[in-house]
Amino acid sequence: MTTAVLEPRAGRRCHNPLNSLHAAHYFSPDLGRELAAIGVTHPRAVNFAVRAAALGPVGPGAVTAAFYNYKHELVAEHVPAVWRTATPEQVLAARARAVDSTLRRLLGEQAVASDEMAEAARLALRATEACSRAARPLYSAHADLPVPQEPHLAFWHAATLLREHRGDGHLAALMSAGLDGLEALVTHTATGRGMTPSWVFTTRGWTRQEWDAAVGRLRERGLLDADGELTEQGAALRDGIEAETDRLDRAPYEHLGPEDVRRLTELAIGFARTATAAGAYPADLIGKR
Repeated sequence: MTTAVLEPRAGRRCHNPLNSLHAAHYFSPDLGRELAAIGVTHPRAVNFAVRAAALGPVGPGAVTAAFYNYKHELVAEHVPAVWRTATPEQVLAARARAVDSTLRRLLGEQAVASDEMAEAARLALRATEACSRAARPLYSAHADLPVPQEPHLAFWHAATLLREHRGDGHLAALMSAGLDGLEALVTHTATGRGMTPSWVFTTRGWTRQEWDAAVGRLRERGLLDADGELTEQGAALRDGIEAETDRLDRAPYEHLGPEDVRRLTELAIGFARTATAAGAYPADLIGKR
């Protein structure tokens, strides 16, 4: 019996819309409203709390290590202080309420209750059966959380597991490539797919001077040219990082199988496009401006 072979980058193609669905809640007014109701109001504190809550009431070192590309001093401004305002359990409950209202608003009640949503949840959860915990702190922490009963929340939960599983592996690839957190952001932005510098400064805590210094280091390594564009060597490095990330993240999609990966990708793309059309993401988030 011949086992069907997963196409190259099939996992990446599936991950991208799943990640988009996961990320929508970070930009949702529902998240700010739910966190404000439990006393967490600063946008950076909200961000650190909702993503780190699965780890428990950890300190800034653990968050900086797990998140990789945030400036430690920014993290330390809000962690562990945020846990004195709201417990991780309260934050996780508030996050779940925000995800529920966000998905209902962006996708519509019909999509939330659809057979396609239930199918997407089943497929995504099956893919997570092959995720591995070793050296993946954010994935492993989220894998300890219970699976929600409602299909749209179960789908979002599975998307989160797959997102954090790939993300933890991606950080290993960045470290192996010799890129620190800020250099990873600079080179990603140079691909045209990363955040704009203004978003990096606002959300990650880095300054223009630190950004420019990172650009200088990358030029010295021959990874960026005088205009801040990726050189041939820089593009090859980024391609290699993504290929290594794909390799480290193959197991969930191989477990699901080519046909079901294609179906999950199709469903996730449909939901992600609907969310994007409904204004899920800021217009100035991506690019080099």
